[in-house]
Amino acid sequence: MISADVFKALANARRLAIMNWLKDPTAHFPPQRDGDLVKDGVCGIYIADKLGVGQPTASEHLRILTQARLIRGKRIKQWTFYKRNEKRIAELKRAFNTAW
Repeated sequence: MISADVFKALANARRLAIMNWLKDPTAHFPPQRDGDLVKDGVCGIYIADKLGVGQPTASEHLRILTQARLIRGKRIKQWTFYKRNEKRIAELKRAFNTAW
C-alpha cells in the first residue's frame, strides 16, 4: 500500500528536484571532502545550496523525503549525507503499476 507520506513527499517541485539530483549525484554536485557522493550520499549543505534555500528549509524537505523512506540519511562527523532508497522506490513503482 502507498502511504500518504509518499504523496506528500512527491507533491513538491523542490523535493522532486532533490530526488532527481540524487539519482545521479556526480552530475549534480561537486566532490565532497567527507563522504563519497555515490556510496555515502550528498551532504545536506550541498543540497541546500543547490536549492537556493537556507539549511532549515532544506532540512524540512529532507525530513519529509526521509519520513516517506524515499531517501536515507547517514551521519559522517557532524554532517548528514543523503542518498535515494532505491529498494523503496522500486517497491513504490510496483505498487503504482498494480494499483492502476
